[in-house]
Amino acid sequence: MHAATATITRPSAGAQGAAHLPTAPRRRTLAPLEPVGSRARWMLGLAFFMVFVAVWAAFTLGGFVSPTFLASPITMLREGYLLFTEYGFAHDIGMTVWRVMGGFILASAVAVPLGIAMGAWKPVEAFFEPFVSFCRYLPASAFIPLLILWAGVGETQKLLVIFIGSVFQIALMVAVTVGSARKDLVEAAYTLGATDTGVVRSVLIPGAAPGIAETLRLVLGWAWTYVIVAELIGSSSGIGHMIVDSQALLNTGQIIFGIIVIGLIGLVSDFLFKTINQRLFKWSTL
Repeated sequence: MHAATATITRPSAGAQGAAHLPTAPRRRTLAPLEPVGSRARWMLGLAFFMVFVAVWAAFTLGGFVSPTFLASPITMLREGYLLFTEYGFAHDIGMTVWRVMGGFILASAVAVPLGIAMGAWKPVEAFFEPFVSFCRYLPASAFIPLLILWAGVGETQKLLVIFIGSVFQIALMVAVTVGSARKDLVEAAYTLGATDTGVVRSVLIPGAAPGIAETLRLVLGWAWTYVIVAELIGSSSGIGHMIVDSQALLNTGQIIFGIIVIGLIGLVSDFLFKTINQRLFKWSTL
């Protein structure tokens, strides 16, 4: 009697390892911190605007909201066309952009060196920081009556409103950026024979440059809010002046168009600023 012999095939070591390899987790669209591609980001952002305009059109064209209180998208576009063709709105845009950039550049020219000094030298910070922090909480609009008394209602007053609204914010944020430099880099510079001024010039400023540029980009957006406040009083030109005139005439189409133009100009300037920062500081993660 012959016993049947069963042949057992043992899996190879490679097959055993493959059987125990963990499978890559499947990416989920709504997982926390899951990155979104650039194309998907643009499409999602555009989709929101489309939904917003659709809801706006439904409420206004459907008769749910009176045109006196909210113009429809079609009316807004028609009023915008009239502003450019009959009321010289291009000149108003140019004046507003000039005021924003003028006040912002003046504020940056004062605040950036002051912020670097405050961040680099603690005695300078102890001297200026209480006053800068105090002024940072003062609304720029509160200074308008005084600025009108001191500088009149001309361009100087408007530039000073933007200057006051921006200079203290920039100075304090730059000081924080410079003061948060890595201590090991500073010590390494001293070890290599750098002087105090050399450390500031060769370590602190280059290391803080991307953060300073990002601070300027953020504060530029705030400057747009200050210029509209400056143009609401005693102005004969500018987007804010147009909005005030349109409010007196109950022309909500022109008001909305002016607001949208401000947003578009701000968005373009922010994109340009961010692009320049990325090209200047390619080595940074900002």
